[in-house]
Amino acid sequence: MQNSNTFSILFWIYASRAKNNQCKIYVRVTVNGKRTNLSLNRNIDPDLWDSVRQRVNGNSEISRQINAHLDLVHAQILAAYNELSFSGKLVTAELIRAKFLNQTDDGKTLLDILDYHTKKTENTLAKGSIRNFGVSEKYLKKFLSQKLKTNNVYLSELNYQFICDYESFLHGYWPKDHPNAMGNNTVMKHIQRLRKITTLAYHLEWIERDPFVRWKPAFERNDREFLSDHELSDLVAYTFPIERLERARDLFVFSCYTGIAYADLICLTKDNIVRGIDGDYWIMAKRTKTKTQFKIPLLPQAQELIEKYDGHPMARITGTLFPSITNQKLNLYLKEIADACGITKNLTFHMARHTFATTVTLTNGVPIETVSKLLGHTKLATTQVYARVIDRKVSEDMATLRAKLNKAIATKKKGNES
Repeated sequence: MQNSNTFSILFWIYASRAKNNQCKIYVRVTVNGKRTNLSLNRNIDPDLWDSVRQRVNGNSEISRQINAHLDLVHAQILAAYNELSFSGKLVTAELIRAKFLNQTDDGKTLLDILDYHTKKTENTLAKGSIRNFGVSEKYLKKFLSQKLKTNNVYLSELNYQFICDYESFLHGYWPKDHPNAMGNNTVMKHIQRLRKITTLAYHLEWIERDPFVRWKPAFERNDREFLSDHELSDLVAYTFPIERLERARDLFVFSCYTGIAYADLICLTKDNIVRGIDGDYWIMAKRTKTKTQFKIPLLPQAQELIEKYDGHPMARITGTLFPSITNQKLNLYLKEIADACGITKNLTFHMARHTFATTVTLTNGVPIETVSKLLGHTKLATTQVYARVIDRKVSEDMATLRAKLNKAIATKKKGNES
């Protein structure tokens, strides 16, 4: 037995919750100060309970039956603890509870599937996605430690209540160095990552049922910010006295006219510039995030920027189309750029992608299916979030329809008069 573990079993009743002079008996298992409670589905008169002996007083048939059951439960829990200890396996109150309930599923735990997922995806997911899963795993372990008072659970212990409790924990958790608690959509993202991991366990047949079968995500609609025609024109025309700000602006503008995300743009080389089926120059590459191929015809504004940085000393060193700069520094410089240009929106590099989807393409009549292809989206629904915010396009389309209807009415009226 591992001497480092402290272990206890306590039988108790909830006398304050008695109904019709009957209350339930519970057993509490504590390991290293962390505990779990389990109802034994036995009801007794609270006046008959001996809290010192942790048994029912009296010699009646019911008293003897309940006490015999408590003796059996005590023996089974002790056996579960000993089995985990002597086998060298992880010993926690939750794992003893699961073993007692015969929910061990060959000992596969939540940490087992987290470790398997990490190894499985380390060479397939983008660095950003790996980092996001790491953050979600950190919060999940905090939930186990702070709320469940354990450091692991068996996969078979995951259920709808576990998910709901985890969601409540995230909504109330305030990450260090963050100005606010997590927003609703951030919480949903963390739970969705847990869902992907448990789905993997289900497909591996480590669990017999999907704990998320009844859970539905509740994302709040957020309109994506983008630059208007006027703001984009001001940004392009502004003359920056500092070269680093001009370079950051140019990268942002290039993304505004191509829709290419930072992780993909910073890796572009001359090999990615090819002749398309129309004979003009296109950018062809694969998205770092999804490995989906994208093909984007070069607009004149983007072509000018490629020519501007052709032969730039910093670009020659990296062998890329543009000088290399980290995403963190780029976003930092964009704050200075926004102040200089009088842009009050929270200017981030990803806003350039939103601007391409809205101001540059959808607003100018490019079909949403084409925009989805240009952005490298795998689902049209991902692109449709941009279509919701283009009020001007809706207004123009309705104005065109109104003009057609008015013309039809005028033609009909003219025919009736003649």
